[in-house]
Amino acid sequence: MTVEHGSSLGGMETAPSEETVSPPASPRPARINGLATIKRWIRRCLARWRSIVATVLVVTAVGVAAGLFFILYLPDQHVSDAAAHRAIEAASDGAVAVLSYAPDTLDRDFAKAKSYLTGDFLAYYTKFTEEIAAMAQQQHVTETAKVVRAAVSELRPDSAVVLVFVNQTAASKEKPEPQTTASSVRVTLTKVKSSWLISKLDPLS
Repeated sequence: MTVEHGSSLGGMETAPSEETVSPPASPRPARINGLATIKRWIRRCLARWRSIVATVLVVTAVGVAAGLFFILYLPDQHVSDAAAHRAIEAASDGAVAVLSYAPDTLDRDFAKAKSYLTGDFLAYYTKFTEEIAAMAQQQHVTETAKVVRAAVSELRPDSAVVLVFVNQTAASKEKPEPQTTASSVRVTLTKVKSSWLISKLDPLS
């Protein structure tokens, strides 16, 4: 008896299981969101850094400007103010000395005035006082000057020009009643051995 084998166990196919396995979720959306978050954070940091840098630059610029002001400008300003004050003082005192004298103290008055002068104006004043000395004594001429105000017109390291406004009071034997007149003079100063001396005096009114 022949037995026919229409199929064998080796040829049998196993039916696939009905249970399926879902593929793993793609990581791309999460990665994209993470990159976007990082980019936003970087942009915020950069924006903050720009503002911080700008603030630092502004503060630095202000600090430098303030430093230059206090280190350079203020000392120069103080030096200029001090020099102007000395020039005004020398011009005022010198103008009063030149325009003031009395018959009983001529020599002393003229000597004091000469101490404020220099150059050609000193030579001119010396000659002038020699010519008027006798007349001033004979006529009992008294001249007194008082500075009302003074201001620097020009100021250089070795020269200056000061406008001096004075009230001059004059009296003499013929006119014993003092008479006061207002006048102004343009005083040119020259620095000689760190001292301001009058090198020119021009009446303006």
